[in-house]
Amino acid sequence: MKVLLSWSSGKDAAWALHCLRRTYPGAVQGLMTTINEAFGRVAMHGVRRSVLEAQARAAGLPLYCVGLPWPCSNEEYEQRMAAAVAGFVADGYTHVAFGDLFLEDVRRYREERLAGSGLEPLFPLWQMDTRALAASMLDGGLRATIATVDPRLLDASMAGRTFDKAFLSALPATVDPCGERGEFHSCVWDGPMFTSPLDVMTGDVVARDGFVFADIRLCTE
Repeated sequence: MKVLLSWSSGKDAAWALHCLRRTYPGAVQGLMTTINEAFGRVAMHGVRRSVLEAQARAAGLPLYCVGLPWPCSNEEYEQRMAAAVAGFVADGYTHVAFGDLFLEDVRRYREERLAGSGLEPLFPLWQMDTRALAASMLDGGLRATIATVDPRLLDASMAGRTFDKAFLSALPATVDPCGERGEFHSCVWDGPMFTSPLDVMTGDVVARDGFVFADIRLCTE
């Protein structure tokens, strides 16, 4: 197996890496992220590319960035991803792993798009109880900051907070503990998947395109 991990910069992707390394030692050989070309940030999460690159160094894995225009149509997205997948297959990758938890439509979309591509999808966290999973992440040493909040689903003040037990306790009952329905996204800066923690700080919190983003940056920037 030669596994590529879809890397969002967040906790679910990071924990998927941790789980995959325990189940398939040495199999994960690369991280793949979609980047908003207009802003140089991770699509949806809004995390700076410099932080993303620091995460890859801490994970000891090469990083592959797939650039996306802004705005990006679904047709353009699928064309660029298809080209990227063909390149990964040519490089010998056999599987691609995702940190998806329980959204059946998302999993089905990935499986349909990868069918016949030469990459077999893996879902190492699939159908884990999200409350127990969030607790396991924290108990296992994962540390993250809330990078993005959908204010329609969660109060905007949660952007920039630390993903910890206090954060989980403050979530409304309607919000998934792992934010699987898009309520929030995170940026991981420490955990068992990293050789050392990232030195990061949280800057401005801004509202843009209907979401609230906390600017997480390296302290050296």
